[in-house]
Amino acid sequence: MRLVTYTFRGTTRTGAMSGEHDVIDLGRAAAHARRAAMPTSMIALLEGGEGAIAAAREALAAGEQLARHERQNAVADGVLFDSREAGFRFEAPVPRPGKALAIGLNYRDHAAEANAQLPKQPVVFTKTSQCIIGAGAPIHRPRVSRAVDWEAELCFIIGRRARHVPKDDALNYVAGYANGNDVSVRDWQFHSGTWMMGKSFDTHGPLGPWLVTADEVGDPHRLDIKLWVNGELKQSSNTRELIFGVGAIIEYISKATTLEPGDVVFTGTPAGVGFSRKPPEALKAGDTVRIAIDKLGVLENPVIEESES
Repeated sequence: MRLVTYTFRGTTRTGAMSGEHDVIDLGRAAAHARRAAMPTSMIALLEGGEGAIAAAREALAAGEQLARHERQNAVADGVLFDSREAGFRFEAPVPRPGKALAIGLNYRDHAAEANAQLPKQPVVFTKTSQCIIGAGAPIHRPRVSRAVDWEAELCFIIGRRARHVPKDDALNYVAGYANGNDVSVRDWQFHSGTWMMGKSFDTHGPLGPWLVTADEVGDPHRLDIKLWVNGELKQSSNTRELIFGVGAIIEYISKATTLEPGDVVFTGTPAGVGFSRKPPEALKAGDTVRIAIDKLGVLENPVIEESES
């Protein structure tokens, strides 16, 4: 199931994809089928656990059945939307996660291009939730730096409260996965011993376009991951290159802090980032960044000057 958070006609709600472009509003589909009310936010849906996810599947099926037989009524009742319609917008699947964490230097090929030793433990840092944006939303080239870099990343979203979780059981705590871009302001990243400032500029955490539930992804460590800037392939790798896999990351973080439903973790980027190129490259206004990870769809965002927003 591909879960989305969308905004249309001034309202932001949860839905699920049906086919390539159709979106089923889960709350209205459930109401139409006279089933229990559905949460209208993604975090509330995930907090409902397996029961809420099962209810979402039932609501999606009910909405799809209505769309097949009475499409006009489904549209009129706000059960069905075409995501290409003017004014429709995909938000990040979790627009304001309680925690947005990230792992640095977590691909073998990226460590090699950076001439860095492989870390012995996951390198964990924070991205503020304010930086999270959805597909199509603009990435700001900030007024204070020109050193803006791209980083394609597999993100996972927590579905169950996780504390002291062993690695072998950790994938059971994952609700799903999404494309992510850990946009990095390189000069600010190295202002101090921590990376948070250079990784948390507003709009520098694109996520989406949807959350693909874990059952549809399967093994997250066998996924091709690619990034293009203006159609030119910059990163091409596979999540098998991860130094610390999803289970190891959850085990490590959950020893220190409780992971909660809706928390987002960026798992690291492969080789091909801009600052490691010769000569170094950076994003500029007018660029378009496109990320595609197997089974997760495509995340695309334009780049604009901050003053344009």
